[in-house]
Amino acid sequence: MHELTQVAIQMINNVKVWITFAMKNSAKLSLVVLVLVLCAGILILESRTKFLRKTYDEVVLDNRNHYLSCEQLPTEAEVRRVIEVHQDVIEKIKRINPGFVGVEVDTSICPGKADILFWYGIHQDRLQIESIIADDTFYGIPYRLQNR
Repeated sequence: MHELTQVAIQMINNVKVWITFAMKNSAKLSLVVLVLVLCAGILILESRTKFLRKTYDEVVLDNRNHYLSCEQLPTEAEVRRVIEVHQDVIEKIKRINPGFVGVEVDTSICPGKADILFWYGIHQDRLQIESIIADDTFYGIPYRLQNR
């Protein structure tokens, strides 16, 4: 009987070890699943809002982008027309810091389509450009701000 009790105790101990092992692995598995779900959520959020890219552009690079696709951009002719009509505002922006602030029609990414690129040397120049434009578009044309 004593031998049978020892076997039973050993079996119970083995079960305890397996249960502990399963619980530890279950916790690890749960953690892995949680991390994967969080990563998937961040990827979905980023693809829809560009939150991480915007934060990097704003905080690290001191840039502002519109993140529009080529299909959403106006034609190059339309961009050039708006710049010509509002040449007084363009000149005012260029005078913020001559030689260190400029304006370009950018067609390099989407042939036939364009946006406006305002470039500047320091953050204070950017603030003044944004103050002059005072909108998310330059008279309906998407624009980007780039610290050079």
